[in-house]
Amino acid sequence: MTPFGERVRALREGKSVTLKQMAADLHISSAYLSALEHGKRGQPSAQLVRQICAYFGIIWDEAEELERLADLSHPRVTVDTAGLNPKATKLANRLAERIHDLDDGTLDRLLLLLDEAPARGGAAVRRRAAPRRR
Repeated sequence: MTPFGERVRALREGKSVTLKQMAADLHISSAYLSALEHGKRGQPSAQLVRQICAYFGIIWDEAEELERLADLSHPRVTVDTAGLNPKATKLANRLAERIHDLDDGTLDRLLLLLDEAPARGGAAVRRRAAPRRR
């Protein structure tokens, strides 16, 4: 499950809306909505994120957070370490090898470390993912 899918499911369940009903109301297939929730599809389009915000009456900071979660929810990420320190390449490869074995506590600690690390500026840090589906 992706962070976006987890949040959408929580919103849906919090309002006691079935997946099938929400999909019908948004004019998308229930299979597609289920795949988004379970992380089996790529990032949702910006339009769909806006539709979901409108559907649940989400505005301002909460809407921005849902958009951010959508941006962070591509289930297949490519990390470009070209031109970076060899340690960056080693880290990316080790993470790819071990991510399936990491428990929640370890994931939380790694995320905290990354959140606390100073950013190096836009050009040095790049995240590439497949294009959003429209």
